[in-house]
Amino acid sequence: MNYTFSNKIANLKPSAIREILKAPVDAETISFAAGNPSPESFPVDELARIAADIFANTSTPALQYSVTDGYDPLRRAVAERQKAVFGIGRSKAEGDAYDDTTIIVSGGQQGIELACKVFCNEGDTVICETPTFIGGLNSFRSLGVNTVGVPLLDDGIDTDALEQTIIDNPRAKLLYIIPTFQNPAGSTTSYEKRVKIYEIAKKHGIMILEDNPYGELRFRGEEIPTIKSMDTEGFVIYCSSFSKILSAGMRVGFVVAPDEVASKMVVAKQSEDVHTNIFFQMLCYRFMTECDLDGHIQKIRDLYRRKCDLMLDCLARELPESIKFTRPDGGLFIWVTLPDGVDATAFLKECVAAKVMLVPGATFNADTTQGSQSFRLNYSTPSDEQIVEGIARVGAVARRFVK
Repeated sequence: MNYTFSNKIANLKPSAIREILKAPVDAETISFAAGNPSPESFPVDELARIAADIFANTSTPALQYSVTDGYDPLRRAVAERQKAVFGIGRSKAEGDAYDDTTIIVSGGQQGIELACKVFCNEGDTVICETPTFIGGLNSFRSLGVNTVGVPLLDDGIDTDALEQTIIDNPRAKLLYIIPTFQNPAGSTTSYEKRVKIYEIAKKHGIMILEDNPYGELRFRGEEIPTIKSMDTEGFVIYCSSFSKILSAGMRVGFVVAPDEVASKMVVAKQSEDVHTNIFFQMLCYRFMTECDLDGHIQKIRDLYRRKCDLMLDCLARELPESIKFTRPDGGLFIWVTLPDGVDATAFLKECVAAKVMLVPGATFNADTTQGSQSFRLNYSTPSDEQIVEGIARVGAVARRFVK
């Protein structure tokens, strides 16, 4: 049978990271390719206790259909926490120009896809940092939307290039940005640039999709206000999840957006999955309100600080000085860049031969024709012993390529 696939799907490639994770590995292989939270971060005992109580006492609502917007107690708890921690959430009752609404989605990934779906037609453009999150890129491409990248600098997106890119792309409808502990670069956008990004978006009438899955994972440095907290006129859709602070497998995320926007996202979600898993929504709510969520997050921060510092020390010791890498203040990733002239493809192949799995930088480009001298490392998933041994192997390869 010769299948004729839709235009939206025919040229869509699978996520390189998902494919890497499916690849067969042996006991000697060390992977820095995942973006997974550490298994040490899962509060198994607390979740087991709450789950047992839900099934014993509230099994019917946990197993029944529910509303698309999300489990109302969880929605309220999330809205309150985002207001308290990140200053997010506008209300006409408090004198703001519009009302924000919080909805629960099936992981942050669905929030990204829904934001694009409600604003972009086929042939429209989403402007992104480059590099950026491959899951976001694949969501946009699956909807027949063009992705155009703007260079990511050490302190955030190149704002001069951003404005020119908006001017050059009259069908640009959405700016997708990860300002805090960016995936894959691990960098953080400065306060000054966040203000400028918001002003540019307002000037040109383009919506901002602020993705903040790592915002609770700051383990050093000062907090920087979210772009959404600056949003006085309803230009920002804010997306985050419980994936990095509770459980990635639960697939419970949330969106904070102007009421009119959130309403459209709910309608779009109804046709996708009816509602997010209600049992896990109840589990998240109970953990938020019965357990020490702040204490739990602090334990994750301490864990990731130690693992990040260990990897940074190993990189500084093992890599030639001409190889550069970011020094994140939180999140899960370090971005490593080889000098110009080094064959990055051959380098990565040698790393695979040394039984170390990395993610090539080109995977994260908005423009699929562009190459990259960089690759992404994850420090949350591997053990301390794997970090030391794996970076030693990468260093041995690097010393053969970089003199």
